[in-house]
Amino acid sequence: MTQFINQKQTKSIILGLLFLIFGSIFSAQAQYAEEFTLLKNKYPESSFIRLIDEIEISVKIKNDELEIKQQFLEEDLFLDESATYGSKKSLNFSAFFELESVEATSYQYKDGKYRAFEVDDFIEKDELDNSFHDDTKSLNFIYPNLAEGGKTKLEYTEIVKNPRFISPIYFGNFYPIKNKKVTLVADKEINFRFQEFNTEGYTIKFNKEEKRGSNIYTWEITDVDEIKYESSVPTYKKVLPHIVPIITSYTTRDKEIKVLNDVSDLYDWYYSMVKDINQEETDVELVALVNDITKDCTTNLEKVRAIYYWTQQNIKYIDFEYALGGFIPREANDVFSKKYGDCKDNSSILYEMLKVAKLKGNLTWIGTRSIPYSYTELPTPMVDNHMILSYTEGDKTYFLDATGRYLPLEMPSSFIQGKEALIGDGEGKFKIETVPVIEPKTNSYIETSELSLQNDELKGIGKTTLSGYYKIDFYNQLESNNTEKERKEYYTAKLSRGSNKFLIDTFEEVNKFDYDKEFEINYKFNIRDYAKQLGDEIYINLNLNRDLVFYKTEDDRENEIEVKYKSYYAYNNILEIPENYTVDYLPENYESKNEFFECRISYEQKDNTIIYTQILTMDFLTLTAQEQKVVNAAIKKIEKQYKETVVFKKIN
Repeated sequence: MTQFINQKQTKSIILGLLFLIFGSIFSAQAQYAEEFTLLKNKYPESSFIRLIDEIEISVKIKNDELEIKQQFLEEDLFLDESATYGSKKSLNFSAFFELESVEATSYQYKDGKYRAFEVDDFIEKDELDNSFHDDTKSLNFIYPNLAEGGKTKLEYTEIVKNPRFISPIYFGNFYPIKNKKVTLVADKEINFRFQEFNTEGYTIKFNKEEKRGSNIYTWEITDVDEIKYESSVPTYKKVLPHIVPIITSYTTRDKEIKVLNDVSDLYDWYYSMVKDINQEETDVELVALVNDITKDCTTNLEKVRAIYYWTQQNIKYIDFEYALGGFIPREANDVFSKKYGDCKDNSSILYEMLKVAKLKGNLTWIGTRSIPYSYTELPTPMVDNHMILSYTEGDKTYFLDATGRYLPLEMPSSFIQGKEALIGDGEGKFKIETVPVIEPKTNSYIETSELSLQNDELKGIGKTTLSGYYKIDFYNQLESNNTEKERKEYYTAKLSRGSNKFLIDTFEEVNKFDYDKEFEINYKFNIRDYAKQLGDEIYINLNLNRDLVFYKTEDDRENEIEVKYKSYYAYNNILEIPENYTVDYLPENYESKNEFFECRISYEQKDNTIIYTQILTMDFLTLTAQEQKVVNAAIKKIEKQYKETVVFKKIN
């Protein structure tokens, strides 16, 4: 009987526990809407999903001008606890994009329904973002009570003040999208071109209809998966699917007004903003300066070099953006007086200084490598974001970017390599040239070390020679390392090899901050516990530098990867054979070569030394996902070579 009662009690306890467990599960599920559960299961790795993404664009002719308004509706559902971070939101606006109205609401799911919480506090602030002045502002707010399973709804309207700045329309992003719809309603007298980028593989439904004197364009897409975010992508404008609406022209009062039909329209607009600069007489002090710094120059190119280097050294680069001021250079006299300016201002003073020297420069518009478009496919202000000065001598064009530091005349800024340059030459006259990509050997890192062993410690006398962009990178970093201690720590980190026990004892700098000469660092170093001694044998790995492994990417990477510049490495290690030892094993030479890079490793015994040489030539700026697989496979083979050791055996 007692046993029976205990069994009944046990069953009751078990049933009670099951009730509590399943009750808790049911209660937890009840905290979330059914759509949350479905979408959470569908997108388990996503932080949120955009349920509704609607854009309505209105373009009308009013008083012979274009009136453009864009209305946005965004509704998000948050799928995990990161909703707290998603509660902070900001909208950017500027002189070109005026915010007309904003409404924001968060929704908390409780007791089987959503409860709304309207945002009341909006804080406006300037977005300086490392700029001296930028007219971009942000409207900041926080969604109240936002948590996992909650929603946000944002509605805002902006007025586009210039018809050349209609926003691109993105149909995919770093979050999944359930429904996306874009409607553009324009007077039928307005002509458009819609330029598509990366839309292959996306089912975007497009429709056009005419209705009451308007053309109505619609685009729709549903169930768009999250696009994977990966580092070192050249620009996500090469990844995200988007369409750019371009107003080519419109007709009013029987007159056609060109806007952006082709690059000539874009250039005409740009030229209208620079044609009147530097009309006043050049400052006498600036004239005297130009005459002074060019007085010993015997060729025109030497004069250009002297003027270019002076500008880099003396005019501080500070970014400005204010409405059309972001497109109009300031007067050269003003820049000279203040000793600072943005890219347009630096180009302006360069232009004027060359003119004083009776030389001709050309104002040049260009996009950095973060912008993937050409002037032909996208003749809008979206195609470029920078201004430089071009100088042509014979059949060679020099691209002068005075916003940089330590740039020799023959080298463009690394971030405009391979880009199209729109070179102005007066009203209606321009040409497009492609900036050259600098060859690997120009950007060289050459290292020679004389090595000796003291027990297990490797001691060395090193010399590192830098040129091209490699040298410039060092120079820019060294500007903030002023003391001997700071520079020693810097070189210990930058020149490190072998192991993390690498230490520089002393160093000497040669040609530091010189624009045209190679930069040399001479130093003595040691690496403790580097060699291994087992019995009468010493093992040492002469592959002290294994920088190639940093070019290896993840095997499952999906996107293109970019490096700053092509490069050339030469590592030469000359090791003195320890006294009373002979070479027992010397690794075989190795070579690997493909269209992207070349690696050569060699070992040679000469007299009482082992000479190790590694040559790396990295001949690419970008690699596609497929090209990365080729490079990765080659690097994995080279990694095996990096494990090879030289073996010395004691002489009996």
